[in-house]
Amino acid sequence: MYDIIKRRELNPTVTLLEISAPAVAKKAEPGQFVILRVDEDGERIPLTVGDYNRQTGTIAIVFQIVGATTEKLNRLRVGDCLHDFVGPLGRKTETEGIKKVAVVGGGVGCAIAYPIAKKFYEQGAEVHTIVGFRARDLVILEEEFRAVSKKFILMSDDGTAGEKGLVTDALKRLIDAGAHYDEVITIGPLIMMKFVCALTKKYGIKTVASMNPIMIDGTGMCGGCRVKVGGETKFACVDGPEFDGHLIDFDEAMARSNMYQPFEHRAHEKACNLFKEVR
Repeated sequence: MYDIIKRRELNPTVTLLEISAPAVAKKAEPGQFVILRVDEDGERIPLTVGDYNRQTGTIAIVFQIVGATTEKLNRLRVGDCLHDFVGPLGRKTETEGIKKVAVVGGGVGCAIAYPIAKKFYEQGAEVHTIVGFRARDLVILEEEFRAVSKKFILMSDDGTAGEKGLVTDALKRLIDAGAHYDEVITIGPLIMMKFVCALTKKYGIKTVASMNPIMIDGTGMCGGCRVKVGGETKFACVDGPEFDGHLIDFDEAMARSNMYQPFEHRAHEKACNLFKEVR
């Protein structure tokens, strides 16, 4: 069993859990993920490593409540435990040799972006972080990002947090002002990553996009996370989750991702109704 030793609600729909998993924490790296089950009869779901501490043997996971399993996960408290917690899986983020990097995150994808920004910072790179949210009440990990970023820019759709506008507005401003990045890494909603990559392609800046948002099974068996990269079919969970952002067919990925949303909503409603009956 894997004990929950810390719980933190980052916003109304996003929660951080810190799990005791020494074997996973020993080898985990930014960009990788774990597969967990809440209980013996639970669904297996992949979640990205939000942070890790090799000394305490803990792994942080951050999740948004979108379906039945994340609803069950969100009801756990400190002292409860998970039935299964397997990892680390997937390929780690390549951080070696980068001197200056822009990390661009959006929404709950910022939970994936944070350990990557932290790793670059620990290796001595100059880190510029741009994060975007719809509104102030949805902002997560702001203090953590500020601690590992030489430059930090917070954007919001409605202007209630940081600057009003899109992450691409801020990134373009920095590039036009003379910021010469070795690499841009973007993690967040597919539509956001699409336009970040379109922008950097114009400037010829190497860009890596994380396709974590489309993973379902986490083993490559379900095929739900397949994505076209440079005309070739790849699987985010086993070939990625990070790929050359200029080669990804984002339109195809978005079309496939949207197929699952009605099922997630129905499963979430069913789980909520079940919990009400138990009460």
